[in-house]
Amino acid sequence: MRCFGKKLDEYFLILLSWSPRDMSSLSSYPKKRRIDKEEERDGLSSDEDYTPYVPLKERKRRELEKREKLLNRKGAAISTSTPEREVKPAKVISEDTASASVPNVSLLDQHTELKKKAEAVKETHYDKQLKEEEKILESIAERQALMAVGEIAKGIVYTDPIKTSWTPPRYILHMPKEKIERIRKKWHILVEGDDIPPPVKTFKEMKFPRPILAALKKKGITHPTPIQVQGLPAVLTGRDMIGIAFTGSGKTLVFTLPIIMFSLEQEKAMPFQRNEGPYGMIVVPSRELARQTFEVITHFSRALEAHGFPSLRTNLCIGGSSIKEQSDAMKRGVHMVVATPGRLMDLLDKRIITLDVCRYLVLDEADRMIDMGFEEDVRTIFSYFKSQRQTLLFSATMPKKIQNFAKSALVKPVTVNVGRAGAASLDVIQEVEYVKQEAKVVYLLECLQKTPPPVLIFAEKKSDVDDIHEYLLLKGVEAVAIHGDKSQEERVHAIREFHQGNKDVLVATDVASKGLDFPDIQHVINFDMPEDIENYVHRIGRTGRCGKTGVATTFINKSCEESVLLDLKHLLMEAKQKIPPVLAALQVDNEEYLGIGDERGCAYCGGLGHRITECPKLEALQSKQAGNIGRRDYLAAGSADW
Repeated sequence: MRCFGKKLDEYFLILLSWSPRDMSSLSSYPKKRRIDKEEERDGLSSDEDYTPYVPLKERKRRELEKREKLLNRKGAAISTSTPEREVKPAKVISEDTASASVPNVSLLDQHTELKKKAEAVKETHYDKQLKEEEKILESIAERQALMAVGEIAKGIVYTDPIKTSWTPPRYILHMPKEKIERIRKKWHILVEGDDIPPPVKTFKEMKFPRPILAALKKKGITHPTPIQVQGLPAVLTGRDMIGIAFTGSGKTLVFTLPIIMFSLEQEKAMPFQRNEGPYGMIVVPSRELARQTFEVITHFSRALEAHGFPSLRTNLCIGGSSIKEQSDAMKRGVHMVVATPGRLMDLLDKRIITLDVCRYLVLDEADRMIDMGFEEDVRTIFSYFKSQRQTLLFSATMPKKIQNFAKSALVKPVTVNVGRAGAASLDVIQEVEYVKQEAKVVYLLECLQKTPPPVLIFAEKKSDVDDIHEYLLLKGVEAVAIHGDKSQEERVHAIREFHQGNKDVLVATDVASKGLDFPDIQHVINFDMPEDIENYVHRIGRTGRCGKTGVATTFINKSCEESVLLDLKHLLMEAKQKIPPVLAALQVDNEEYLGIGDERGCAYCGGLGHRITECPKLEALQSKQAGNIGRRDYLAAGSADW
């Protein structure tokens, strides 16, 4: 007790000796000890999960320092891996900037960003669409080249086109490229190929003899059309060519005038003897077109002969005519032959025609011949040639599929295109009317009042042609009719009577729609919409020819296929024609797909209202092929069982 009291006395003496200014430390000391003891008592100092409170501003500052260190570390790693590349130092963000709130994105900016993303997705859809179409085109592409069997077997490949003696005038040959392009742009001429001859704007500069110029003037032709401006120089120089132009643009002269000049040159160098020839051959799909081409060649040949030039002989080889007369003409020796595929194959098989000296081949309406099933005949015709020939293909409707297929037969081809392949003539006013099936025949009489004669009426079926013809005759209309079941004499008589103006109306199937030239026709009536838009283009092309304006009236109703009506709608839109409400109401899914890629519309049939993935023509062809395969397998199995 005595010791404890002594300790207390010493403690009070120490307290009395401290000054007032030391009281702060005295007060803080016991307080700190008290807090530490409380922490030890509560066990907080040993708890690892305890996190002292840090103000928000301090936390942001630490987070920024942490990110800055991380960015500096990454920059150092990049500079180590690629020392030659300069790495910019990380941008130091101030504390005030970091503490500021991120600005809100406006709704307009969000809409723009979403639109960009949607367009990117749409582009991927386009890519998928194009890839799918490429696969379809590849699957239907012809694996066998359009060449002679002997040339394929021997591996014969011609690399240079045929040389001719014709050259353009020197000032045209040395014309600057800029001027050449201006001329083509002015005439809306599109060309493809290597070393394309320059365009020539007059027949005189093309070096045709005076009798030819006089014969052209007699027909009312004084200036060449766009296809002739570029096509004639290409053909006269010996180049293989694909010529595409709307109906009535003068394609016939592009291949008939050169074949006459080449034959004349051969006759002057060495006259043709018996059983010799032909030097040039023109193959067309129909008899009427063959006769028309034959008459054009005969017109110019007689003009040359009348002015003292050698006589040129041309033979017309078509079905329905005497094969003996055609054989006798071949024995006398001919310079040129105009033929249809069926009769030509017959004459080649019988060795009545030989192509030993033939160097010039024209396939007029080439795509139509292939579509009509003459492809194998064309391949066989190529096999009868003994050496290289100049090959020309012409049509108003030639989709890319046919062009690519045809190029396998050509040597460094020149493609001359005036307008889009399959486009309708802009000189034709197209009118589409909704007429019920039972009212069509009666409404014809009203339509005939639109324009004076002559008028051309097209129908899909032969029976409809006969019914329309009979009805018009009963109503007192001077009319004639042609179709495939009529004899050749009846067809020739009908065309002649109509052409000479003795009859006012010609009723026909599509045999009269391919290439026939009726320069005075002002009105074409489509009694029914054809199943193929290409036939529609050929039909209405019988009017509005040689720069004249014509009218085309087409009847449609519920019996028409919607796919064809969509093609018709977009064809009218392309030609800036009036679209009737019944067509305007038709819509197609994903309409924006119709114009993507290099080819507008369908690459198989040329229709503008669909793509090749929805092509009804291709679908029908594939269904037919599948049916034939099944039928062949069935017949083969049946014959094996028997």
